[in-house]
Amino acid sequence: MKKLGPVNALYPMPTTLVGSTVNGKPNFLTVAHVGIFNHGTPQYLSIGLYQNHYSNAGIRENKAFSICLPSRDLMVKTDYCGIMTGKKTDKAALFTVFYGKTKHAPMIEECPVNMELTLKDILHYEKHDIFVGELVETHVSEEVLSGEKIDIQKVSPLLFDMASKEYWTLGPSAGKCWHEGKALKP
Repeated sequence: MKKLGPVNALYPMPTTLVGSTVNGKPNFLTVAHVGIFNHGTPQYLSIGLYQNHYSNAGIRENKAFSICLPSRDLMVKTDYCGIMTGKKTDKAALFTVFYGKTKHAPMIEECPVNMELTLKDILHYEKHDIFVGELVETHVSEEVLSGEKIDIQKVSPLLFDMASKEYWTLGPSAGKCWHEGKALKP
């Protein structure tokens, strides 16, 4: 095995669009660093943002944000939201924006999955703020449901890889969780 040093190799990650209300207007920022903790209820998600991002002030002020999951057909608009600042660009104009329970977490109708969160905590690091939100509602396009469950193949999520600096998509299923390993049981 070759040593690479402290290289984060947890990619690819889902590419998301984080929504916040800044200065009374909706804004979206492309983020691939989303964390999940607490299996069950309540559920918490976290996002890591550089401290100088425009969205940070809106999340702090309104105590709410959204995490929207774009599909591969939104790649160009999603990438644009990652290279432009909301200080100078109305990125929300690219989308049909809607709100849910929180009233300050803008979401995107074109994204097949949207989650709205209330801010629970902020962890401060040297250059980053980690915003921890409690998941209060998930909005899903009916086209990506199989029965009552989100069908990831239908979502066709956009994945981000830091090493190649490229977007990727899913292939076919590799197997069933909590099933395949049973072949090794005595």
